[in-house]
Amino acid sequence: MNNIENGWYRISAKALIYNEKWEILLCKENNWVWDIPWGWLDRWENPLECIKREIKEEMWLEIISIENTPKYFITAHKPESKTRPWIANICYVVKVKDLNFIPSNECTEIWFFSPNDIKNLKTIVNVLELSKQMLI
Repeated sequence: MNNIENGWYRISAKALIYNEKWEILLCKENNWVWDIPWGWLDRWENPLECIKREIKEEMWLEIISIENTPKYFITAHKPESKTRPWIANICYVVKVKDLNFIPSNECTEIWFFSPNDIKNLKTIVNVLELSKQMLI
């Protein structure tokens, strides 16, 4: 690999949906891994458009608001991935009307977790990185 490939990141936008205890909403994907609601950022869209599109496609939830400024920026290395070993996530606080979601292939279940609970879940590495930042 050349240096460009070694440093290449795929960017995704993440929706941080909190409950009244400041626990974060995670989605169980069809591979039984918990993740933050998210979507790959397409070339023509900004992160806020991406979050709106993905929340509708994956969860069918109605967004009330999205903060204009990201709350977290996370980078993580997934050495087991041959196609996307480096990931970068732009995380925005999102409020939804309710939690009456419709399951999809990309989101079969939702639940709120504290940062301490996250370390005991089957997640991908970026969720663990977020929980560490939330505890700082």
